[in-house]
Amino acid sequence: MKALAKEVLGKAEMGRMMSDKDVSKFSPMEIREAIQTLVTEGKDALANALGDAGLSLYPDSEDILAITGLLALMRQDWAYAVDLMEQLHQLQGDKTPAFTYVMLVRALRCNLEPVRAAHVCTQALKQYPEQIELVSEGLLLEDFMSFAVNETNSEQ
Repeated sequence: MKALAKEVLGKAEMGRMMSDKDVSKFSPMEIREAIQTLVTEGKDALANALGDAGLSLYPDSEDILAITGLLALMRQDWAYAVDLMEQLHQLQGDKTPAFTYVMLVRALRCNLEPVRAAHVCTQALKQYPEQIELVSEGLLLEDFMSFAVNETNSEQ
């Protein structure tokens, strides 16, 4: 187990949380790895608290934005997930990996923003045309948009 995860668990067992000063001794990568360990062990509340601390210390870290975005998706906090994944996408710019796009599209879709999700998916597919999860998200969004248009037409 990673040192930071051990420290978080040790303090939690004593009913205490780590301070931002304690957490600041660790790099964004170490914080991300500790969060992954905590989630694996079913300690989601501690993982979320550590993610919040990491985000306050390293708001422009790709590692922290990615892991806190995933935590928000796990909690089904769609609006927050969209915000974090959009920040990550802006930070990554032209080098945005397919995984970021997939998570952003899912967050937008689950946040009931299918038009924005479709737009981002279309952009992503230009860069990653054979990425299976993006293709799947694109097909899902196409079906949804087609269904919405058909429902609108049948109401008229």
